[in-house]
Amino acid sequence: MVRILFIHPDLGIGGAERLVVDAALALKNSGNSVSFLTNHHDRDHCFEETRDGTLRVQTVGDWLPRSIFGRCYAFCAYLRMVYAAFYTTLYISRQEQIDIIFCDQISLGIPILKLAKNNPKIIFYCHFPDQLLSKKSSWIKSVYRMPLDYLEELTTGQADKVLVNSKFTLRIFRETFKRLDLTPNVLYPSLNTKFFDETQVADDELSLLLPKEPFVFLSINRYERKKQLSIAIEAFSKLETLLNRSEWERCHLILAGGYDFRVVENIEYYQELELLACKLKILNKVTLLRSPSDRQKIFLLRKCDCLVYTPENEHFGIVPLEGMYMEKPVIASNSGGPTETIIHDSTGFLCENEEDFTKAMLKLVKDSSLAERMGKKGRKLVQQRFSFEGFADKLEFIISETLKSDKKRN
Repeated sequence: MVRILFIHPDLGIGGAERLVVDAALALKNSGNSVSFLTNHHDRDHCFEETRDGTLRVQTVGDWLPRSIFGRCYAFCAYLRMVYAAFYTTLYISRQEQIDIIFCDQISLGIPILKLAKNNPKIIFYCHFPDQLLSKKSSWIKSVYRMPLDYLEELTTGQADKVLVNSKFTLRIFRETFKRLDLTPNVLYPSLNTKFFDETQVADDELSLLLPKEPFVFLSINRYERKKQLSIAIEAFSKLETLLNRSEWERCHLILAGGYDFRVVENIEYYQELELLACKLKILNKVTLLRSPSDRQKIFLLRKCDCLVYTPENEHFGIVPLEGMYMEKPVIASNSGGPTETIIHDSTGFLCENEEDFTKAMLKLVKDSSLAERMGKKGRKLVQQRFSFEGFADKLEFIISETLKSDKKRN
């Protein structure tokens, strides 16, 4: 049995959180001892496995600030993670044996974790270089980020094993961290398909808002501007002039997104999208949901006819896999991770611009059998390439190889 501690900044709802939760479940199912340490865990805004006791979660350092007068979010996140690393080194590792520490998103704590008792191996999962997640919009921001960016590269290279979520992220990693002489392993995220298969859901009250025999377009993404959810609304609105009246009356768009009341951008962007739907005079055709539960999400995936995924250069994107596994065609941007998961004109459509999104939507509304055929191909693709069993086996192999290695490089 291997004893594994996962350290994650904010154990809420998102693709990164889904990955570490699935990784923990996979390793626990294999007989390993697994636990989580995080800076923040809201039981009303998290995945069910971290709420119902399936996975043990401990929260530390949540009293530390998330920002300084609405600024310096990165610095505060780094500070919180350093605190978690010191807590692990000075307390947890003295109380229990740890063989592997699996951390992600923030690498600054790695040198501290290396000091833990019994020298646990460190695996760092790079979803995407942190320094590329925010724009350096001014010289002040550039100066502020300079030491943080340097420390990110330096500390990432001190992990015993580095993993990335896609070939796209691998390329960006190499272009960004040019001083690091290492080649990360690609570990694609997967789906806990058993949960999708076994979860029972009854008709949701949302059904009352939909027209008879609806054709539902569904978007699942956090309410952040970089997710470009406005594309879904604008592309959908153009269908009105391209469909006959009865076809248009059947159509409905649902935006279901992670929403945190602590995050100003979530609040502002939700309001912007609502105003956009109002301006386009389709507010009655668009439903905006905030932080649906896992069961609600599964209900929506079963109810919809097509999944719309609008982020550009997404690092990987777990949502397209969820849609394809539920036998739904996926319309996504032709960039980033979706180019590795969606087969154009087979399991969905890869789009260059808003006009392409509209054309793809139009095709599916006009030919319902096309959506069915694409959906079946998508499910088969997920089962073949992104199975939970394959993910678990590769992760077990990585854990085994890391424990055997005495070097701090891949």
